[in-house]
Amino acid sequence: MKYILPTMGIIAASALFAFSTSNNSAVAVEKSSQEQTFEQLDLLADVMARVRGGYVVPVDNADLIDDALNGMLQGLDPHSSYIAPSSFDDMQISTSGEYGGLGMEVTMEEGVVKVISPIDDTPAKEAGIKSGDYLTAVDGVSILGFSLNDAVDKMRGKPGEPITVTVVRKGEDPRDITMVRAIIKKIPVRHEIKDGVGYLRISQFNELTATSLETSIAEIKKELGGKIPGIIVDLRGNPGGLLDQSIRVSSAFLDGGEVVSTRGRRAEDTETYNAKKGQLAGGIPVVVLIDGASASASEIVAGAIQDRERGLVLGLTSFGKGSVQSVIPLRNGRDGALRLTTARYYTPAGRSIQGTGITPDIAVSYALLDEDKVDVSLRESDLPNAIKNENGDEDEVTSDKMDVEYPPKDFDIEDDFQLKRAVEILKDGSYKTRLAAVKG
Repeated sequence: MKYILPTMGIIAASALFAFSTSNNSAVAVEKSSQEQTFEQLDLLADVMARVRGGYVVPVDNADLIDDALNGMLQGLDPHSSYIAPSSFDDMQISTSGEYGGLGMEVTMEEGVVKVISPIDDTPAKEAGIKSGDYLTAVDGVSILGFSLNDAVDKMRGKPGEPITVTVVRKGEDPRDITMVRAIIKKIPVRHEIKDGVGYLRISQFNELTATSLETSIAEIKKELGGKIPGIIVDLRGNPGGLLDQSIRVSSAFLDGGEVVSTRGRRAEDTETYNAKKGQLAGGIPVVVLIDGASASASEIVAGAIQDRERGLVLGLTSFGKGSVQSVIPLRNGRDGALRLTTARYYTPAGRSIQGTGITPDIAVSYALLDEDKVDVSLRESDLPNAIKNENGDEDEVTSDKMDVEYPPKDFDIEDDFQLKRAVEILKDGSYKTRLAAVKG
């Protein structure tokens, strides 16, 4: 059966012009916005009918509509999209902290799936998947041109099943990497004692993050005999997640006051989010680690600690995702949902980091890089249709050269130079001096 969108408004040709009886000259009548919209909907219906009738292979109406919706939303920015009903269910499972798959945050770049960051302790991380990798095929079948949701669906599956992903990495030949799908238990926070200093690794912001952080801080305090001389908060490679969790995590280090504000297209859409009083880690020196894959909620936490002068931020400039997405269920989720960019977020000092990222107080590279490049990670400003920073700051960030500290030539990258420097700063007595210089 032929499916055609209902014709909601046919504009008769006679409506294009009205003739003046006084001067007998034709005067163009501008169509209303509503009339133009109806004509464009008619065009969409016409194209769908022609595709259904003439395309080389049969096509499904639902697939055509899904692709049309995604094309419309992804044309706005790289983070807006239509979520089909089955994918909406998967997304709710994902943010709750457990699902079956490979464990990586991905985006779409010109029809190719690109890795933002693998998640700690997952098949993707253990297999050596890296930020910036392109994924071009799954089990020998090309996923080029797939929608992001369809590509992700191909990679998810029954835990225990093997999957081979074709990876293209800059400067290297394509290669196949075989992994085994697993239940991705997103344990968002783990802790250690590093040379007498507390270390918190926050890998993502899901519904379990704040509670897990509170437990970890209590364990660190217990293991150090009741007194914590310093804490390192590692947000490197953390792609972000839930806004409310970033507020709660920030509350552990801030005694009230602003964490972040969001501003939509209307003045009345502005909201300010404050930390709770009674910080868990009050008075403890803090160093936050970031890199080019620290995004979204990670940047909220790092920006709040930096602007509130609560601690030092060390590493490399972050990803630069300064926009907020709202998930809007359609018919209570029966028709899926919209993931729609509805606001920008701003640090307590009023900075928008959209496309620019958080610049560290102390720039430290993880390795020696060729050609004086500070970082080679994928960034928000590299994504197609990325929203521009309203202050036009993207170019300034790329042109300004940071004074970056690099590891010695013989330093083993596995020994983590950035973490080593963070520990040294907390232990060598320079923390207070460096923080005062930043406040300066």
